[in-house]
Amino acid sequence: MANFLTQEGLEKLKKELDFLKSVKAREIAQRLNTAAGFGDLSENAAYHQAKEDLAFLRGRTRELEKAVVTAKIIEKKGQGAVCLGSKVVVGRNKEKQTIEIVGEQEADPANSKISYQSPLGKALLGKTKGNKVEIETPKGKTVYQVLQIS
Repeated sequence: MANFLTQEGLEKLKKELDFLKSVKAREIAQRLNTAAGFGDLSENAAYHQAKEDLAFLRGRTRELEKAVVTAKIIEKKGQGAVCLGSKVVVGRNKEKQTIEIVGEQEADPANSKISYQSPLGKALLGKTKGNKVEIETPKGKTVYQVLQIS
């Protein structure tokens, strides 16, 4: 299954992967060695924490490696309709918001990057300037209007 990413998103994942492999792995290995030197491992909290951190690191590393290998770079096909990679200005209740439609790995709602798989992302795909979309939210139905696409 393809993992849609912008070029910027792919570079960010590669950078995190490199950091985990080169810096974080060495740091955790050092903590494990130090904690093992404290004696009885069955009651050694520092050792157990380092083992948990190592397990998390390995899992995250595998996740990032898979994401990088399966990455499909988003190439915008045009600016007439909303597609992956589009920056869209939407209006709702006289408020404007700029959002970027990205792949799941890059989604960061706090920074206005939403997944194309999210309810709003799905609703916006294929829409053109002036179109309205309605999505169901916990507070009820919300209507957005596409004001600009870039």
